[in-house]
Formats: sequence, structure tokens, C-alpha cells
Amino acid sequence: MEIRDPSPGLYNEDLAPAKVRNWGSFSIFNVWTSDVHSLWGYYLAASLFLLCGSFTNFLLAIGLSSLVIFFLMNLIGYAGEKTGVPYPVLARASFGVWGANLAALVRAVVACFWYGAQTAAASGAVVALLIRSDSMLAFHKSTQVLGHSGLEVICYVLIWALQLLIIQKGMETVRRFQDWAGPAVWIAMLILAIGLCVKAGGFSFDHGIPMDVLLAKTKDAGVSGEPGSFWALMAVGATWITYFAALYLNFCDFSRYARDKDAVKKGNLWGLPVNLIAFSLVAGITTIAAFKVYGEVLLHPEQISAKFDSWLLALIAALTFAVATLGINVVANFVSAAFDISNVFPRQISFKKGGYIAAAIALALYPFAPWEGNAAHFVNAIGATMGPLLGVILVDYYLVAKRNVNVAALYQEHGEYRYEGGWNVNALVAAGIGSVFSTFLPNFTSVLPSWWNTYGWFFGVAIGGGVYLVMATLRPRHAIAPVRA
Repeated sequence: MEIRDPSPGLYNEDLAPAKVRNWGSFSIFNVWTSDVHSLWGYYLAASLFLLCGSFTNFLLAIGLSSLVIFFLMNLIGYAGEKTGVPYPVLARASFGVWGANLAALVRAVVACFWYGAQTAAASGAVVALLIRSDSMLAFHKSTQVLGHSGLEVICYVLIWALQLLIIQKGMETVRRFQDWAGPAVWIAMLILAIGLCVKAGGFSFDHGIPMDVLLAKTKDAGVSGEPGSFWALMAVGATWITYFAALYLNFCDFSRYARDKDAVKKGNLWGLPVNLIAFSLVAGITTIAAFKVYGEVLLHPEQISAKFDSWLLALIAALTFAVATLGINVVANFVSAAFDISNVFPRQISFKKGGYIAAAIALALYPFAPWEGNAAHFVNAIGATMGPLLGVILVDYYLVAKRNVNVAALYQEHGEYRYEGGWNVNALVAAGIGSVFSTFLPNFTSVLPSWWNTYGWFFGVAIGGGVYLVMATLRPRHAIAPVRA
């Protein structure tokens, strides 16, 4: 739709409702192949596989949690398809035209952390390839810069810069990139799995990893009970769901370009439960085969490719994993941060400039490497910060506004979404209370039990959304006109 006379502080061409909606189910599907098929996605799936204790438990936990992910993505995806607006603009309906900046900046900061984590993973795959050379290995061991080896720093900066080239021509370039990158990664993953199974002499669902090895590898996961227990499986499902916490918020950045609701649903169906289960299955098979071949648990695919005898196979694996990680970084992190930062200063910062700022922050974070350590801990800590925001937005859209959004008013400073001076106090209080229980108490105090961290995102969604519903009942908003497209 055409926005007439928008407030300058709330509008630019990148934040406007999508004018061209040509993304079919295949493009939506490839949002998920780009998002899931990464080194971090593989690393997390392989780590969770160890907690399950058996292949059957793994497929059960991942399968059920993938259905939950599918359901949640449809909820936010349908809102994006109906309104045609990106996440920070949609957030104006619940947080207010200025309050949405707070929700946008929280998502942007998370994107910067993930941007750095994924870039580090991709550069690690290149490092693993290069150190097969004796001279590169010597350089890797002898040169230290900013707490990392000189080779790691060089590869990180190169991968970091390469990502900026992909985004130069906007979202259509992103779509074309993900449409070929996702399937290419699937081919490489299958080759890796089949090759290892052949080398191992076949495949068996009895993974053969001794319990003492599983316990040693999962001792820092913060899960009560040994691998395969009920609570371990619950933690696996919770962590897998929380892994997508960032995209629950900004999937509308992509679904806004969908042709219709059916394209979103079909793309999500094939891209989420079907693709997630298949990808996790391959990750589990590869982990088992690698243990049989090399006698050790290798959770990182670049660790496996580094052991290949063939330079050519190692090169193909390294490049494919790097491309896969570029895909998720562009889709899940660059795009979100670009829209979020642009939303705060729309007159000064465009989509591209917002992305460059996020990339610069990720580069500044590299010396500190906050993403290093336990995968589940990082995922749950980062994901918990976004739970209350999602709870407020979903409750507002589906239960309070009844899916009616006045799109034009999202761009009006003195329109329906001004609330109290541009801020919806109901949403701010609800998100604040939710954050106390999802983020601050579990991460910065010992008041809550240690297992709380695993489910922080869930507590954030439930408490934030529940408090908002109560406050919206006690302090009701004005009636909202139906969406005008």
C-alpha cells in the first residue's frame, strides 16, 4: 500500500510496506535452509544429539520441538504477510511509535552478537583448511593478535568483508543468494555423511558412544540427569526452540515479501519441521560415523573436514560450510539489524547503513569472543532476552488487536499508536517484568535454580505476554481500524 504524508522520523523507503511481493514458497523455504544449514546449526544439533543418549530420543525431541517452531513462525509470518511491514515497524503497533525503537535495538544487539558468532564459525572452517599447510600452521601457532592467532584474525576479517558484498543490492540479492546457497549446503552435508558412513563400514542407529564419553562431553551443559533422561530431552527441545528466538521476532522481515499466506505456510512447512528433522538426522549420522572412524566425538564439521586425506575434499567442505554460514548471517542477522537500526534513525540511516553499523559492532566484539564456550548456554542466554518482546507482540496482535492493524498509522507520529507520548506503557511494563525473570535473575543472580536458564525464553514469552494481556484488560486501548492494503 502507498503511505501518504508519513512522519519523517518514522519512514524511509526501506521501512515502507513491501511494494513487490514475489517470494513464493521456495524462497521462504530457502530462508530456512540458509538459517539452519550453518556451522553453528550443525554444532548445536550435534551437541544436543549427545544429550539425547540415543538416536530415537534425538529424533523425538527434535521432531516435536520443530513442530513448535513451525507454529510460532507461522504466527509472526502471517502478520508480516498481511501488513507488509518489517519487524521494527510491526512492533510500533504494540510498543508505540517510539517505544518500538527499544524493541528494535534489543533485537539489533542480539543480531550483532550472532553476526560475530557466525562469522567466527565460518572463518574457523577456512582456518581448519589452511593449517593443513605446514607454513600456515607455523604462522597460526606463532602469531597472536587481539587474543587470537594472526591467521584467525585475517580469515575473520575476510569473511566479515565478504558478507558486506552480498547485501549491496538489497533484499532481492539476499533472495537470489539463499536460493542457491541452501541447496548447495545440503549436497555437501550429504556427501560428508555418506562418505563417513562408507569409511565406517556402514551405519547403525546404535551410535556406540560410551556413556562415560557422553557424560564428559555434556558435563557443562547445565542439565540435570544423564543423557537420555526425561529432563535431558526436555532441555534439548527447549534449546532447539530457543535457537530460533531471534527469528520469531523478525521473520516478518521476509514474509512481508511473500505472494500470499499459502506461500508462507508451505515454505515454513518444508523449511522447518521437514528440513529441521532431516538436517538434524544428517548431523547425528555424521557424528556417529565420525566417532567410529576417528574414535572421538567431533561436534564441529570443520574438525571432521580437517581430517580428510584429500585436499580437494577438505577445500570443498570448508568453502561450503563458509557459504552456509554466510547465508544465515545475511538472513538472520544482517537483515534484522539493518532494519532495526534504520528504524531508530530513518532519516539518517538506510537499510544498508544500518547493516554496516551492525557489521562494525560485530567486528568490535571479535577480540572478546562472547560466543565461545558451551553452545546451549550461549543460545539460551541470548534467546532469553527476546522472549518478553515476542510475548507482548503476539498477545497484542492476536488477542488484543484481533489481527487488525492500521498500517498507515504505523508511520504517523500522532496516530493511533502514539499511546503515551509515543510509548505504550502496558508493553514496556510487561516486557520489563518478563525480562526480570527471563534474563536478569537467571543470568546475573543465583536467586533462581540453575535449570531456569534453559527455559528462560519460555518464561519470558509467558510472563511478558501474560502481564501484557492483564494490563491491556485493565488499561484498554482505543479500537483499531482494520488493515487497509
